[in-house]
Amino acid sequence: MKRAKVAYGGAIHDAVAHADGVKLADGRVLAEDAVVWLPPFDVGSIIALGLNYADHVKELSKELTVTTKDEPLAFLKGRSSLVGHRAQTRRPEGVAFMHYECELAVVIGRTAKHVKRQDAMAYVAGYTVANDYAIRDYLENYYRPNLRVKNRDGGTVLGPWLVDAADVPNPHALDLRTWVNGVVTQQGNTRDLISDIPELIEYLSGFMTLQPGDVILTGTPDGIVNVNVGDEVVTEIEGIGRLVNTLVGDATFGR
Repeated sequence: MKRAKVAYGGAIHDAVAHADGVKLADGRVLAEDAVVWLPPFDVGSIIALGLNYADHVKELSKELTVTTKDEPLAFLKGRSSLVGHRAQTRRPEGVAFMHYECELAVVIGRTAKHVKRQDAMAYVAGYTVANDYAIRDYLENYYRPNLRVKNRDGGTVLGPWLVDAADVPNPHALDLRTWVNGVVTQQGNTRDLISDIPELIEYLSGFMTLQPGDVILTGTPDGIVNVNVGDEVVTEIEGIGRLVNTLVGDATFGR
């Protein structure tokens, strides 16, 4: 099942996918553009992975000091970084290179501590699409991602749907694509993850307790390009959803 959370008529509603848009829990069917889309579940900790696709590592090889596999490069993000489907994300004036990152987001369904790889998938509630923007101007070191690069208010788009794990028989064989203004700029497949989902859950739960609603952003393939004010960015993952976002300037946010 594809589930969502939306705001409509002054209230927040649980919703499910419908051929004409979304169906609220009370039975009303609304067009996609009639509601405000929120992240599709109650989000706990946000754990992001960097450099988790081999082709993306190769794409950035000139900027890296180490390219061999080590422990996963993981960092935390605050919930203020999140916005939903069809939202606007600010591109600060004066930056030279801001790019999208299409990522499979893994949502934890039950408390996970010291989970073994062979048991890890039983802890997954479902999946959604993430577009995790980065501003490369602010990057100090790929092995120490700083807050201004990856933890900006409204810089991580999540949704539109939470898809039940049971409805995704093989999350390690999903096509990912990004369009900028209707042109495909990024393509990849989750089969190319360096650290797959069981490995990530085993690694993370080995030193921190994962809770229901925690989300793991699994990284992005190659194909990142600069985006500008006015651009529409669509990130899509096969069977999971199509996530739309628009870049706006400082003035929209009163800056």
